[in-house]
Amino acid sequence: MQSSRLILVAASLVALAGLVWFATRRPTNERAWGAGHAVLPRATFDGSQVRIVGVRNFRYGADGTVEPGYEERTYDLDRLESVWFVLVPFSVRWRAPAHSFVSFGFGDSQFVGISVEARREADEDYGVVAGLFRRYELVYVTADERDLLLRRVLQDQNDVYVYPVNASREKARELFVAMLRRANALAERPEFYNTLTNNCTSNLVHHVNAIAPGRIPGGWRTLLPGYADQVALELGLIQGSGSVDAARSRYRVNERAVRHAADPAFSLRIRALQEASAR
Repeated sequence: MQSSRLILVAASLVALAGLVWFATRRPTNERAWGAGHAVLPRATFDGSQVRIVGVRNFRYGADGTVEPGYEERTYDLDRLESVWFVLVPFSVRWRAPAHSFVSFGFGDSQFVGISVEARREADEDYGVVAGLFRRYELVYVTADERDLLLRRVLQDQNDVYVYPVNASREKARELFVAMLRRANALAERPEFYNTLTNNCTSNLVHHVNAIAPGRIPGGWRTLLPGYADQVALELGLIQGSGSVDAARSRYRVNERAVRHAADPAFSLRIRALQEASAR
């Protein structure tokens, strides 16, 4: 009986210590970050010109090699033409766990992606459960589209779907600017990532509903990002008609991404068949 009480007291103390740690832990941008999350993007606006410092442009080889790189780039908002929704399911058997992000296309053939992610330290791996307990900070990775796509095709070996979004140039511009301003805010006031409430999909839903109130209703499928393409197709947010399976077949880019990995016109090449099949 005495030993049972001691075990109970010890367990209670451990639980209390965990609660205190959880309640007092604060987000910070001062950690030993992994290479892919080492640099926070910063955007400055001058009329229609947006200068972004810290655009990630890693190069991924088929042999597993990675060449890190960060750049400074300028984008003309008046030339922003398109938005693309990218979905990366983590499993073939169960589609629910997934990552999603958006890519923006400009008239000068530049494509830049913004990916909301759990910012990880050099010795950390991502964990769904760990993401519930203030393990990671939140980061808006701003990167060359080739970087974001090839990492997931070559390094992670996941299926990658790139869907054209039904959005006017004005709405595309609002979304791009809002996401960059959010990235700037996180550089000043870091936040914790949360697997359920502050993740890739929840932030995208927030941004879309901010410029088009009520456009994406709540529901269990918005909590399971792997079904986001089905929801978006039903709501008319992405282009296409027919079944979601047909859309997934058309907009899966893995083979094209590998074939054109070294092509300077990578982003145009991976879309060529999509556009041809849509006509």
